[in-house]
Amino acid sequence: MEKEQCVIVPVPWYLVSGFGAHLKATPRALIVQKNGNTEELPLSRVKHLLVMGGHSLHTSVVARLLASGSCISFFEADGEPLGILRPYGFRYDEVIREAQAKAFSHSFALAVAKGSTHSRIRALVRLQEQRDDPLFYEGELELLEKSYAELEFLVRVEELRRVHRLVSDMYYEILARTVPPELGFRRRAARPHLDVVNTMLSFGYGLLFGNACVAATGAHLDPDMGFLHKGKGGLVYDLIDPFKPTMVDGVVSAIARGGISEDEYECSPSRCILGDDLLQALTKALQEKIRQDIIDEQVMALQAALVRKGDYLVLPCEGP
Repeated sequence: MEKEQCVIVPVPWYLVSGFGAHLKATPRALIVQKNGNTEELPLSRVKHLLVMGGHSLHTSVVARLLASGSCISFFEADGEPLGILRPYGFRYDEVIREAQAKAFSHSFALAVAKGSTHSRIRALVRLQEQRDDPLFYEGELELLEKSYAELEFLVRVEELRRVHRLVSDMYYEILARTVPPELGFRRRAARPHLDVVNTMLSFGYGLLFGNACVAATGAHLDPDMGFLHKGKGGLVYDLIDPFKPTMVDGVVSAIARGGISEDEYECSPSRCILGDDLLQALTKALQEKIRQDIIDEQVMALQAALVRKGDYLVLPCEGP
């Protein structure tokens, strides 16, 4: 379970997120103006334009990209897909999704389960190294490591899901020991959340989900056709699960350990609401940790494994 290095490579899609950008095109280039800056990209580099949020789009962009064989997808600001424009006769997305449907689910589910378990164990060990008092109860770390080793020998996807759930439950219960008990966080809970830490985690996971959903769409993958996770957004949950500890959990637990005053959030018997200042601080910290380049590279690795029928590996890269 040693950390390895990865190399980030360019992706064939281009994302315009947020609000207020102006997009236009020449016969050879896509021009994006935003916040006083102008970026010019060769049309040949933009195989899939991803527009997330509210922007001004000149009709030349649609005409030039479609004529060059590229697609354009539109998303809500949170990453929820809205629709896609394809050139006439475009069939590459059908090729990708057919490969996704015919893939051997177990090998991909195993990769996700191993990557998720690995990242959670590493995150907890790093937290232990920062503490003077023990974080793990007797035998807990050994059980987590044994569960990781066991994954390789499980032959059914449902068995992988069982071990994944066990590790996830243990992980959040151990993580809860690192935050002040008065915040009321004991374990990961379903919505509606009644404590501030679970509320912050869900907010962070929502941002991470949106980033990964956009990238998966850019690669023409079906976001709902997962391997370890099933149902709506299943593939996106597969993609983000190994990145949660580094890109979201570390941010939330650090804010919680630093102390959150009662006037920064409001929890009632029915739900918990984050105050504006806390939400702003959380959003800023998450934006620094959620690495779109790493998410993009993971999506590229998945697409390549599906099309070439090769091994799928979860990237060991971690945010700064």
